[in-house]
Amino acid sequence: MAQVSDQQAQVQRDLADQNFDYMFKLLLIGNSSVGKTSFLFRYADDSFTSAFVSTVGIDFKVKTIYRNEKRVKLQIWDTAGQERYRTITTAYYRGAMGFILMYDITNQESFYAVQDWATQIKTYSWDNAQVVLVGNKCDLEDDRLVPTEDGQRLASELGFQFFEASAKDNINVRQSFERLVDVICEKMNDSMDREPSPVANHKGPNLQDTPPATQGGCAC
Repeated sequence: MAQVSDQQAQVQRDLADQNFDYMFKLLLIGNSSVGKTSFLFRYADDSFTSAFVSTVGIDFKVKTIYRNEKRVKLQIWDTAGQERYRTITTAYYRGAMGFILMYDITNQESFYAVQDWATQIKTYSWDNAQVVLVGNKCDLEDDRLVPTEDGQRLASELGFQFFEASAKDNINVRQSFERLVDVICEKMNDSMDREPSPVANHKGPNLQDTPPATQGGCAC
């Protein structure tokens, strides 16, 4: 219990910290049990548990990364996949700069649902929201039901970036988030002269894993 309280206190401190150049709101969406929560924990805390606990409503973590000398704060919201929570979760689409849309490569139903989730993004989010389609659980190759080519084809049709990943084996987790942040920054910089940006108006080079040597460790 004390550990949970400490984690909540850290989240509150991170949210109160205004020392950043960009702040992006990101959402993880997709059917229940595709691995969204494990994916988020692997990225934010570099941890993994095989125990499945269904997300109730919505939860989030804060992670701060660096792109050269720019500090980027990410608010990453983990949404419940069940239909009964849909009204709650779609309310969080507004203001989201990017989405990780996830399916399970061992579950065809979760893949068939991608189009519906993409429609929800189009309906409830900003027009310039960016999306990365992730086929999770690629460590379960023997149980695969969704070919990689099908995922690539659907992502291309929808105009999304695409990765296959594994939260368990830490495959393409960081890369998926990094690519999403990069694309958001690219689109934001392209449109800065045409319309107001919902985040700070800074331009900068590509994302980096570590902060500048003069500024301490990565806060997350």
